Amino acid sequence: MKAVAKDFLLYDEETGLYREDPEQAVRDDVEKHYWLHVGRTIAKDWRLYLMLVPMLLVFLFWRYFPMYELLGCFKVPDNTIPVSQQMFTGFSYFRRLLVGGDSLSSSFWMAMRNTFLLSFYGLCFGFPMPILLALFFNEVRSNVARSALQVMTYLPKFMSTVVMTSLVMMLVKQGSSISQMGIVSQLLVKMGLISQEVGNAGLLNNPGFFRAIYQISGIWEGAGYDSIVFFAAIIAISPTSYEAAQIDGANKWAQMRYVVLPSMLSTIVIMLITRIGSLLNIGYEKVLLLYNTNTYVTADVISTLAYRTGLAGGAGTGVASAAEMMNNVVGMLLVIGANTIARKASNTSLY
Repeated sequence: MKAVAKDFLLYDEETGLYREDPEQAVRDDVEKHYWLHVGRTIAKDWRLYLMLVPMLLVFLFWRYFPMYELLGCFKVPDNTIPVSQQMFTGFSYFRRLLVGGDSLSSSFWMAMRNTFLLSFYGLCFGFPMPILLALFFNEVRSNVARSALQVMTYLPKFMSTVVMTSLVMMLVKQGSSISQMGIVSQLLVKMGLISQEVGNAGLLNNPGFFRAIYQISGIWEGAGYDSIVFFAAIIAISPTSYEAAQIDGANKWAQMRYVVLPSMLSTIVIMLITRIGSLLNIGYEKVLLLYNTNTYVTADVISTLAYRTGLAGGAGTGVASAAEMMNNVVGMLLVIGANTIARKASNTSLY
């Protein structure tokens, strides 16, 4: 098919000539001078764009440049030569982890299971807590009391991981007698929830208690800080929505169900997608500080396995990189899947 003038121009019956469509002329001018408009916008708001430079540098040096080292998953590590010149080994590291049949392969699958369970429990129990806290803050009428409660719940987030884990170990520390145990261990023994023998040995030395301690400490640490986003979504609700619900006879529970929660739904979906994306990204610092050889069976995760066997052990950096890469690939697939489901179910998604 050949393009003719009438496909792009308008015919003027009075003059019998073709002329350019004014709307198309505007679109052509915008497209022709697009980069000029972009340059003028940047020059106008150059201070705002200058503030982006540190963030871009952080992503460049800590997110994109390290991707070059992923080549170590497929090559024999040799610190004396660049990664690009190292010998290619294919998927040997991945095969060793997945179907190697040795102790490293069994440890990898155990770590994968622990990583998924810790993340899944955190999603089930940790994700709703900030929402409940935000709903609670919304019902506190005194601004002074609300501010004090919010500050108290935010503080644990600003403690370092070392300080937080040290407090946890003090609360559940072992002791030869009840008086020498941590406060939490003493309380559990006196309530009959655990035996004195378990308290004497220490809760952190018992594999059955590690996941509970990890999740409870995680909720204590991050629930208050994470509630900021949900509380901001609540205070953005128009007062007229509450007034209309009150006119219809809705009590507090009905207002929360039919006004507050539906208004928060888009925020909840977005935060849930991002949480699912990091489902398998368990930070190794906290686990590394809390676990020991007695709790490997329930505490060892992909990150600590990569550090313990790949870097500190003799398995090599290639095995550690392969383990972390598989972990990240699964996380990426979870983000794509969760985003697709959310877009089809609620028309709310990240992209």
